[in-house]
Amino acid sequence: MDQIELSATTRDIVGKKVRFLRREGITPANLYGHNVKSTALQIDTIELKHTLSKAGKSSLVALKVDDAKKPKMVVVRDIQREPLTGSLLHVDLYQVKMAEKIKLDVPLLFIGEAPAIKDRGGILVQNMNTVEVECLPANMPHNIEVDLSVLSEIDQAVHVRDLTVEEGVTIITDPEQSIVQIARSKVEVEIAEEIAAAEAEAELEAEAEAEEEEKVEAPGAEEEAPEK
Repeated sequence: MDQIELSATTRDIVGKKVRFLRREGITPANLYGHNVKSTALQIDTIELKHTLSKAGKSSLVALKVDDAKKPKMVVVRDIQREPLTGSLLHVDLYQVKMAEKIKLDVPLLFIGEAPAIKDRGGILVQNMNTVEVECLPANMPHNIEVDLSVLSEIDQAVHVRDLTVEEGVTIITDPEQSIVQIARSKVEVEIAEEIAAAEAEAELEAEAEAEEEEKVEAPGAEEEAPEK
């Protein structure tokens, strides 16, 4: 992937007054990091949206602040949006050191089709969208693929331990966690429940009939013994 670039300027406006920036098409941001002094920034909203669509939270961004010749390498750590409209409110950027490992959540990319859905009428249950990894910034994966084509049976699942990542990337998430699994459709579950209920009822009826037969076969069991 080509290097993703973003421009920003230092910000003097803070607090509630930042709403005036948003009205002018500018999004307030904050830059911080390990042994990095926190800095208030402002970024053109249209440019920021374009960057976020490419980088997400799992790609390096070359951030140029003011007139600095050398960009700072950052990752997006937090994105705040207006609940109703989804418009950008604030972004946190974390400055990385290329020689220091970082931890981040990487999105899962689901590929292929599960035969169990088409052939057996199962439904796909997705339990996770991301996994946490640790790596050097240069080794950061933009996403991790999950192959659904291996799911051919009902109740089969793909776990974290089944994922494949590049050398230098360590998955921290519990390897036993289920990412996706194939479940029976609602109709199949209802049919199975009906069958089980019918079998249970038939079993009770059979037991009752057996008890009645035992009573019929031993009619003298309750008669008094004859006098001598």
